[in-house]
Amino acid sequence: MKILVINCGSSSLKYQLIDMENEKVIAKGNYERIGENESFLTHKVLGTNNCAQEQKYVIQKTALNHEEALQTILNELTDSNHGVIASLQEINAVGHRIVHGGEIFDKSVLITPKVIEQIEECAVLAPLHNPAAVLGIKACQSAMPNVKMVAAFDTAFHQTMPKSSYLYPIPYEYYEKYGVRKYGAHGTSHKYVSEICAKLMNKDIENLKIVTCHLGQGASLCAVQNGKCVDTSMGLSPLGGIAMVTRSGDLDPSVVTYIMEKENLTPNEANSILNKKSGISAIANMVPDFREIESASSSNEKAKLAIEIFNKTVAQFIAKYAVTMNGIDAIVFTGGIGENQINVRKGICDYLGFMGVEIDETANNVKGEEREITKDTSKIKAYIIPTNEELVIARDTMNLI
Repeated sequence: MKILVINCGSSSLKYQLIDMENEKVIAKGNYERIGENESFLTHKVLGTNNCAQEQKYVIQKTALNHEEALQTILNELTDSNHGVIASLQEINAVGHRIVHGGEIFDKSVLITPKVIEQIEECAVLAPLHNPAAVLGIKACQSAMPNVKMVAAFDTAFHQTMPKSSYLYPIPYEYYEKYGVRKYGAHGTSHKYVSEICAKLMNKDIENLKIVTCHLGQGASLCAVQNGKCVDTSMGLSPLGGIAMVTRSGDLDPSVVTYIMEKENLTPNEANSILNKKSGISAIANMVPDFREIESASSSNEKAKLAIEIFNKTVAQFIAKYAVTMNGIDAIVFTGGIGENQINVRKGICDYLGFMGVEIDETANNVKGEEREITKDTSKIKAYIIPTNEELVIARDTMNLI
């Protein structure tokens, strides 16, 4: 069985084609700048019977919308020279990543017209992501009308949080009227790496307390107790929680209203500043590239301060979740930063020495490799676990069809 996993952004379309017999990715890619004349596709063939080594192709082709982008992707997958399938009939199902499912969805579901309507209803909570996902669904339905499709929600894993974790201390009527509460994000990733962590520890996840740290351009932490989410850092939207590369994370609410008043900003303008012009790149006064900021931190005082703020806030959330779960057995680092930034992992763990976290600097000196990075004497274990959200979506898709 071959499953196509689709992840639509507002101006991008990422995909993976996975052979579920061995759970191997046979092709993947990303269409960028959709809607612009300069849009292009990076398509990678990761190994087939005819091609044992990875091959990369960059196709410069304007895609004015997601449907045009998808059609180009499907053409590449079936191309006579570097395609990986003979025809679209080899695609048995399509799994779609959906950022926000609100309180409606607590698991992946088969896509129906009603489900599409409900995803659109949740767009108010993810205005950049959900509309793009619907465009991706409709584009796939147009190109492959007889193929079953599944929606997998980033928020679903967090639906096990108790009310004491997801309600805000504001008038309760705003929750009842508008659904204002904490929803979280990256749930597919948190679920996957927590399960892998339990296997690495050779323990039943039902008996573990794990803090998973998905650290990337967007970043969130999750308290996973007995295999279920009991708290997470992102809130009503992906803006809340720790300071991120361009997102502010948690703030005193009066900071927002004060700046809006002083700068005469509209809500949309303030939201744009908090999402796109804040975070550690704003502190460092550098381009929003974590690698460059971290690299400059040895000689640039603002970059150093930005990294210290990032490391400290991550560590503070980890300590917070020790209270939530009455202890921690393991910490997991994943995502682009979590998997690859050696000094950042060390910096975070150093803040947690009082809890008995003892990092092994030799073991930690690696990028993107699954392994334990703490000493044998460490009271709390820490791991690097590369995430694989696409595989989780593919598995859910296969199970549902």
